[in-house]
Amino acid sequence: MLYPLKFIPAVKDYLWGGRGLEKIGKTLPAGIVAESWEISGHPDGPGIVADGPFIGRTLPELVQELGRDLIGHALPESALFTFPLLVKFIDANDRLSVQVHPDDAYAHANENGSLGKTEMWVVLAAEPGAKLVYGLKPGITKAQFASAVETGDISSCLHEVTAVKGDVFDIPAGLVHAIGAGLIIAEIQQSSNTTYRVFDYDRTDAAGNKRPLHIAKALDVIDFSLPSGSGGTGIPSDNGKGARQTSLVENRYFVVERCDVNGMLFGENDGSRFVLLIMTEGSATISYPDGERKVRMGESLLLPAALGSYRMDGIFTALRAWVP
Repeated sequence: MLYPLKFIPAVKDYLWGGRGLEKIGKTLPAGIVAESWEISGHPDGPGIVADGPFIGRTLPELVQELGRDLIGHALPESALFTFPLLVKFIDANDRLSVQVHPDDAYAHANENGSLGKTEMWVVLAAEPGAKLVYGLKPGITKAQFASAVETGDISSCLHEVTAVKGDVFDIPAGLVHAIGAGLIIAEIQQSSNTTYRVFDYDRTDAAGNKRPLHIAKALDVIDFSLPSGSGGTGIPSDNGKGARQTSLVENRYFVVERCDVNGMLFGENDGSRFVLLIMTEGSATISYPDGERKVRMGESLLLPAALGSYRMDGIFTALRAWVP
């Protein structure tokens, strides 16, 4: 019964969103769409299986039903209760708040036992000159940052970089960051929705209310020893069948690679761990032991751990992610 699982995404209408996800093939509901939670077991937006024998099940329900056949025998038991990763597409029609995320220990102690939030970004589209905040300027101390927040001079502390399509950014817990206007991003992260806003440009929502800031908690969790950076693209390898695989980010929570394919891409889900597949360009046919299905740009699939061997044929670019 196992097959590649597609979900009905949970969409979020945060005030900085727009209609940009249509550019990557998404069919959107009316109004502002800031985020599309493609694969999510988080209670703030669980995905619902879109088709096949498990249609209508939420991802948490499916984890309970399939257990290790879905998540894999190599993952810790905690993954049977909280699906560990979350995949999003983000449309920054306007800039996001300057923010930081806690690590596991701080989130567990201060956010009702939730996970921390380490994430990574891949830029899918960028308007000319689009920027993002990636850490603090070298040498900024906690006292200097706190003073800048209090006086409204936070921009003097922020390390900004220009972003272009294909850029990759590793965002560990404790790193100050912000996505700038004019960017569409794929995000792979821990399954957490905990964000500490430091600055939100004095914006108000439709009701005229400012969004809350979380200065004290942010100052608790910012790691002032983290270096600022400029992103990276990794080192590619070629499988000889028209697929080039590039390692993008590896940490204790997830491994992410980019697959540029004009031919065939092979995979083997041997029962040890699930694989997430995020299509960013083109289309493919994925063949697996019990069938095949089409997948195209803007779609994401969860490949169960016990799926077995699979092959993808087509001309496409995809992100492939798993828990190490």
